[in-house]
Amino acid sequence: MTAPRLALVIGHRGAPGYRPEHTRSSYELAIALGADAVEPDIVASRDGVLVLRHENEISGTTDVGSRAEFVSRRTTKTIDGIRHTGWFTEDFTWAELSTLRARERLPKIRHSSASFDLQSPIMRLSELLDLLDDTRDESGRSIGLVAEIKHAAYFESIGLALDELVAEELTNAGWNSGDGRLTVESFEKTVLDQLRSRGIRSKNVFLLEAAGSPPDLVARFGTMADSYASFLTGDGLRMLRRDLEGISVDRQMILPRTDPDSGRVSSALVEAAHDAGLEIYCWTLRPENRFLDRAFRGAGGSSGFGDWQSDFGLILATGVDGVFADHADLAVAARDAVAASSRARGTVGGSA
Repeated sequence: MTAPRLALVIGHRGAPGYRPEHTRSSYELAIALGADAVEPDIVASRDGVLVLRHENEISGTTDVGSRAEFVSRRTTKTIDGIRHTGWFTEDFTWAELSTLRARERLPKIRHSSASFDLQSPIMRLSELLDLLDDTRDESGRSIGLVAEIKHAAYFESIGLALDELVAEELTNAGWNSGDGRLTVESFEKTVLDQLRSRGIRSKNVFLLEAAGSPPDLVARFGTMADSYASFLTGDGLRMLRRDLEGISVDRQMILPRTDPDSGRVSSALVEAAHDAGLEIYCWTLRPENRFLDRAFRGAGGSSGFGDWQSDFGLILATGVDGVFADHADLAVAARDAVAASSRARGTVGGSA
């Protein structure tokens, strides 16, 4: 029996199960809880500063809506084909954004995290790079960066070329050394290609949805744009391998299956990606009942923790190369349990 690969545990926006996402305390906690890497989402301010927010619309994760001086900035925009109303990072300078305070995005689910609302400012990318460098210098522990570039085609359309801004930031901060710490991901392959053409030496990962088409392709080809599904075929995966090192998908697309005779857990998509020479990652491991498959839900309503050990374990046992987790400590524990189980089976009757 082949042992599952030891998956990378990536602190998804830091440790948002415990602290408001994309704050310094969230990233510091993810590192302390054992994350191998952390994942920031990158958008831009009006003056070209790279800001860490899940979306460029920030009313759900900051106090901007309660700030009288910014009332007039509320507007409606179409981003990647979807209309949003709120406040957008590109309508603020960094000096203005730096006055905002972060708050929990899911307060009804994550009461403890919400208790830290308004205690932290939002961050810029340069601050996170400094934090990771300081961690390595002080502890000798190298934490990876899995940087997600958001809405690149949209930002380019308004004169903010994220590929140029990101390349400059990474290079100036010494993060383009090719030391293996840097991964860049996006739902838009174009920006990944642009970064590579600018000489950025990162592992590049294409984010793929179960439905729809990449926004950059829709912007160029309209209804003729290739679908995400077209990249998930055998030919599509092999084509991606020419330019990329990996793909990342919603955890529901992994579809673990257990062999009734051997007990081996596998996934057709994980196997297909590996056969094509690609790494494969998935998002997001979350322990609350709201996010678990029905079979693993328990007491405590939507915010209660269900049988996350079994749920996480199935995903990790497929051989996936990395998982994004809101609670890095729980993902590390589940990974260790899967590895221990694999070793035990190997000592009993197979080769681990």
